[in-house]
Amino acid sequence: MMGPAHSLSGAAAWLGVGAAADAAGYPMPWPVLVCGALICAGAALAPDLDHKSATISRAFGPLSRIVCEVVDALSHAVYKATRMRGDSNRNGGHRTLTHTWVWAVLVGGGMSLLAMEGGRWAVLGILFVHMVLAIEGLLWRAARVSSDVLVWLLGAAAAWILGGILDQPGNGAHWLFTEPGQGYLWLGLPVVLGALVHDIGDALTVSGCPVLWPIPIGRKRWYPVGPPKGMRFKAGSWVEIKVLMPVFMLLGGLGGLGALGYI
Repeated sequence: MMGPAHSLSGAAAWLGVGAAADAAGYPMPWPVLVCGALICAGAALAPDLDHKSATISRAFGPLSRIVCEVVDALSHAVYKATRMRGDSNRNGGHRTLTHTWVWAVLVGGGMSLLAMEGGRWAVLGILFVHMVLAIEGLLWRAARVSSDVLVWLLGAAAAWILGGILDQPGNGAHWLFTEPGQGYLWLGLPVVLGALVHDIGDALTVSGCPVLWPIPIGRKRWYPVGPPKGMRFKAGSWVEIKVLMPVFMLLGGLGGLGALGYI
């Protein structure tokens, strides 16, 4: 799928988690619901860091382009080192390592650890990166005609404001994890969810997605998981834009209302 659909699906997924958490007796304070939805929307773009033309690869200027090249090379190396006889030869690392559940868990766990141990500035950094990505994904038309600096300033402002709100007692710094020293431990959850939602979205497209790596399926370790070929679609096609994106908006709205206790 394309960036806007990925981000929208990520936001909808977190709002759905909010509704499920409320039903299970762990209601999210509204700042957690809002921040989590935006982080998840941004994180849903992150697996495409292995592609030089992806939104995330140009979101932070030269820095993200350099990181993209490194991640692409790393992903390609891991693919070559672990592929089985049934896996094809590849020239790049797109839709390999960063499109697996292993990557999602490692990155999400790293974000949780960084947020918990790094203090306020680490939290603000995580928020800033994901706010910028959320703006690029959810407001992609406006972001593309704006300067990068303007998007960065908007992301920094959003991170600063939301970080200050979360720091207030009862606003969610210790949501779900209440023991001393576990503040913001939850912050990795929307990161994991966003990456997995991205992978599921890509699995619906023609190429599929090796989300189950390194579990071998048949003669392939990088098996492109997906529905039957007749049910797949091309990224950016009318199915994605006119069917899936409205569905994500509807599900996100229902999830948000459920999370807030209105339904």
